[in-house]
Amino acid sequence: MARRSFGEKGFDVINIGLLGLVAILMVFPFLYIIALSFSDEKTIAEGGLILFPKGWSLEAYRYIFSTDTLVRSLYNSILITIGGTIVNLAMTSLMAYPLAKTHLLGRRGLLMLVIFTILFSGGLIPTFLVVKWTGLLDSLWSVIIPTSISAFYLIILKNFFQQIPEGLEESAKIDGANDMVILLRIVLPLSLPAMATFALFYAVNHWNMYFHAIMYINDNSKWPIQVLLRQIVILSQSAVGDSSSISDETVLPPQSIKMAVIVFATVPIMLVYPFLQKHFAKGVLLGSVKG
Repeated sequence: MARRSFGEKGFDVINIGLLGLVAILMVFPFLYIIALSFSDEKTIAEGGLILFPKGWSLEAYRYIFSTDTLVRSLYNSILITIGGTIVNLAMTSLMAYPLAKTHLLGRRGLLMLVIFTILFSGGLIPTFLVVKWTGLLDSLWSVIIPTSISAFYLIILKNFFQQIPEGLEESAKIDGANDMVILLRIVLPLSLPAMATFALFYAVNHWNMYFHAIMYINDNSKWPIQVLLRQIVILSQSAVGDSSSISDETVLPPQSIKMAVIVFATVPIMLVYPFLQKHFAKGVLLGSVKG
């Protein structure tokens, strides 16, 4: 093994130092939020830099769990994330496969229409009217169906499907398999890295979605957790749910309530990353090699 020069070693030290600094800057907001959520009112009122909880207190978490508001919104977010991701993957793969592997009439024109939607959209009001006229208002489907296919992810998945050897499909057709059987038994199993990558992308989008829920859902019992968090941040009030079920003697700073809800809203989706992160580079880069 060749000996490394002093300049190469110095370059590595600088890189490690810069990346370490960036990592610290990325982690600091999370530590700050967690510390505030577990700190008492006096510490938060005093202000100052907080990296670790001071005046340890669990009152904020007891408060937000004293009613079923947070649990109900979390349940709604889980339903939207799981159901929406399944719909996204099904619709995207069912459209990407014909564009990539079949001799569909007008395939090129259809692909141009897909690309057109990346550059232009129908607008906020027409989209709202479509959701209203289809009877989706005030239902969880109103935040799932309108975003069932991402044109960008569709094109990447189409390119990924195109890289699968045609000999596998021809062999299956000789054995009597139709296009749906080929998609389900050959193409999708070979595309698991890409599907896992897009599953995470779609899931994160659904979990963090709040604008569509604000527009289409008026019933607060169907709000996802991000909308609930938005209400807490905007109103800057300590009432998360039915305040009548909270003791009047309990006085909590709104800041700790906000931070506790942020922690609770962030942790579930962060737990998904370690299981799917290894598929990121392979799933996305392989699908972006060919056009």
